[in-house]
Amino acid sequence: MRDHDPVEVKPHARRVWLFDLDDTLHDASGAAMRELRRAMGAYIERHLALTPEESNALRRRYWLRYGATLLGLVRHHGVQAAHFLRETHRLPGLEQRLRGHPHDFAALARLRGTRIVLTNAPAAYAARVLGALGIGHLFDAVVAIEDMAMFGQLRPKPDTRMLRALLARLRVPASRCTLVEDTLVHQKAARSLGLRTVWMQRWIDADGARLRRRPAYVDRRIRRLGELLRRP
Repeated sequence: MRDHDPVEVKPHARRVWLFDLDDTLHDASGAAMRELRRAMGAYIERHLALTPEESNALRRRYWLRYGATLLGLVRHHGVQAAHFLRETHRLPGLEQRLRGHPHDFAALARLRGTRIVLTNAPAAYAARVLGALGIGHLFDAVVAIEDMAMFGQLRPKPDTRMLRALLARLRVPASRCTLVEDTLVHQKAARSLGLRTVWMQRWIDADGARLRRRPAYVDRRIRRLGELLRRP
């Protein structure tokens, strides 16, 4: 991670909460994901001279292989990460489409410990979302994809090297950190390092995932953030 990353743990905080942004704190599937997929597809078509079908197949292949389409484009096609993020996250009208849940936000305000947003989205997008939802003040820091660079390469979730670097910057053991997240592959990586894991399912895509049995690497499965206030 970048050395100047302003991540600090509150004095005497017993727990550090790492919150994913999209489909964890708000309904990204309804507000942004369709437009993001379109924008990424158009970007790939334009810059790699592919058909829509080829573009969609490549976007999905890189997402499945690397956990982020951007990583495949940078590695194999020389795409500039900053340019890709800027062009694909313009999302006009995003603020009007955002939807969160007031009860979740009230629970966040009562949750003791250090609260950090850990997102594979760019910082500008995260700031727009948190600002429009009115919850930016509830977090002590935001770690966006630009902050996940190591040795000149982006290492977003689920990269365990990035997570180890984050723990080192926080100066806390993994056992004191909890990742609240909707994506299982990210939870699996976090659990392998000793973090506690919470699978958030309020805003999950309607793909049957909510019906799956809780994997062994997930400590808790919740539908609302208020459940974090109760001991498991």
